[in-house]
Amino acid sequence: MTNGFDVAVRAEAALGEGPTWDAAAGRLLWIDILGSRVHTYDPATGRRTVRRTGQHVGAVKPRAGGGLVLNLRDGIGLLDPDGAFRWLHREVVPGRRANDAAVAPDGSLWAGTMRYDEAPCGGTLSRVTGDGTVRVLLDDVAVSNGTGWSPDGRLMYYVDSPTRRVDVFDVGEADGRITGRRRLVTIEDGAGFPDGLCVDADGCVWVALWDGGAVRRYTPSGELDREIRLPVPRVTACAFGGPGLRDLYITTARVGLTSPHPLAGSLLVVPEAGTGFPQPAFAG
Repeated sequence: MTNGFDVAVRAEAALGEGPTWDAAAGRLLWIDILGSRVHTYDPATGRRTVRRTGQHVGAVKPRAGGGLVLNLRDGIGLLDPDGAFRWLHREVVPGRRANDAAVAPDGSLWAGTMRYDEAPCGGTLSRVTGDGTVRVLLDDVAVSNGTGWSPDGRLMYYVDSPTRRVDVFDVGEADGRITGRRRLVTIEDGAGFPDGLCVDADGCVWVALWDGGAVRRYTPSGELDREIRLPVPRVTACAFGGPGLRDLYITTARVGLTSPHPLAGSLLVVPEAGTGFPQPAFAG
């Protein structure tokens, strides 16, 4: 059990989420879903930026050619390097919004959705390619959340938060399709709900625990290996970044808390927590 965290960015994000290391720019990307904001943070200089998105944003990832891809309430949007915005795929579904997303080893975006009321089977997980082609992979989820791949790309980890499970799939080498869904771990009652996740260079899975005040590391066999306790209950996601990808960045939320901790909604960091591995940019 470890508590060695620092405050990277003191903030009051309603629903801080989706930390992502942008290697080309040497900065961390993260979002406030309900605040409709995309944040950047450069740990070398301390420089920060904030951009409003105009609607709820579930995730932001770097693009291979520069700019950003956004998982938005009404679809997938692109920000070009000059700041111009355009839709790659627009699909308005009343009562539904975007949630977490991740970039697969082949450069496609795996984008999750959920209903605002978190209704069972109201959300999806879809694969989006650079030309805007969308294929629904899962259509029966409630709160599509953490998604990540093993270092060799053969396994995909996934969270549908209300199930309390982190599941694992086999990934087809030829077509990238996912099969063989099975449980990696179930978060026990009283420990919170699994939210965002990331995978480290050893193939271990780090899982943020909403209402659990912690990030846990599980081995590929599902054994609890480490727990980082935090003073804020609503821990939302984690990602490795910084020099050598050794620092673990953690997002938090304050939404729904009557007396939030002063750090609720801030971006936290655990220096030298482990070692991540380079993540692909969106090929679009």
